[in-house]
This record gives sequence, C-alpha cells and structure tokens, in this order.
Amino acid sequence: MNFEIFIKGILIGFFSSVPIGPIGLIIMQRTLNKGYKAGFIAGTGAALGDTFFASIAAFSISFIHSFIEQQQQILRIIGGLILIILGIRIFFSNVITQIRTKNSGTKAISLEILKIFFLTLSNPLTIFVFGAVFAGFNIVVKERTYFELIQLIFGVFIGASLWWTILVIVVNLFRKKFKIRQLWWLNKIMGLLISIFGLISLVSTFIIKNL
Repeated sequence: MNFEIFIKGILIGFFSSVPIGPIGLIIMQRTLNKGYKAGFIAGTGAALGDTFFASIAAFSISFIHSFIEQQQQILRIIGGLILIILGIRIFFSNVITQIRTKNSGTKAISLEILKIFFLTLSNPLTIFVFGAVFAGFNIVVKERTYFELIQLIFGVFIGASLWWTILVIVVNLFRKKFKIRQLWWLNKIMGLLISIFGLISLVSTFIIKNL
C-alpha cells in the first residue's frame, strides 16, 4: 500500500471540503434542526459527491469529463434553482416541526444522502478544482497505477468525511445552547444565504454564457 498517496488523498479531501458554501450551510442547518445524525447523513452525501468528482479527475474518465464540461451550464442552472427553492423552504420552515422530525429507516437515510449527493454534483467546477489540487500536491495521475488511484480516491473520501464529521460535531455541541427563537432566526439567515448562493450560480452562468 502506498501510504504517501493515501495520506495526500486524505489531506486533499479534507481541505477541499473546508470552504463553507451552500452545501456546508445545508449540513449545518440539518444539524441544528435535527441533530447529529441528520448532519452526518447529509455530510456523507457531500463526501460522496466530492469523491465522485475526484474519481473522474484521477481516472481521467474522458467521456464523463467531456459531458460535464459540455453540460456544466445546464447543471449549474439546475443546481442554482434547487438551491433557491431549498433556501426558500428553509426560510419558511417550522423549526419546532423540524426538531421533532427525525430521519428514520434505511429509505429515508438513503434518500437524504442522494439529495445532498446530487446537489453536490450540480457544481461541475469541482472536477477542475480536484484536477488542480492533484497537481498542487504533485500527484501526476498518468504515472499512477489503478491501485494507487483507488487509494487516492479512498483517501479523498476519508478526508472529506472527516471534515464534515468535525463540522457536525462542533455545530451539534452548540445546538443545545440555542433556543427556539434563535433557531428560528438561524433558519431565516441560512435559508436566505442558500438562496443567494443559488441566485449567484444562476446569474454567473448567464454572464459566462454571454461572454
């Protein structure tokens, strides 16, 4: 086993996930309103999404890479619309109902993971980020064996999962200190920010298209 490339994969997955964007806000919102389990489930979906993009970049899966590159405007539009709708839903959500609602059963958990996974995929630029990060960590993909690339991808998943787990644990520690009124305001703020992220994604897509 090549521990060097595995450790690099962990570092790449961890630090690539650190910037708090719309996915991070959604995971924080899930944790604050529904607890650690809901946040961890959402974080797993995000980690899988990042791992998918890292896999395409590492294995140089050209047909998927080309499809994402060609359809990135449509993907960004869909992602932007989903974020706007989700943000509005969070903004107008009932905090008490969300606190009482728990994810139960394999079907509910799988559905939540898939929701965040596909939402993560709506930002196709991530694949180019991973390509650049691999180069920054001096990982020349073409010179690696398939077994080494699998270790790299597994490391990315571990690193991304580690970040989301830490974030969820920290947010969950503060969760008990918030009262219903404060959670109500947090829902408003997070819902508004998530919608703004979606709006920015839409506007930037049309600006790039017209350039």
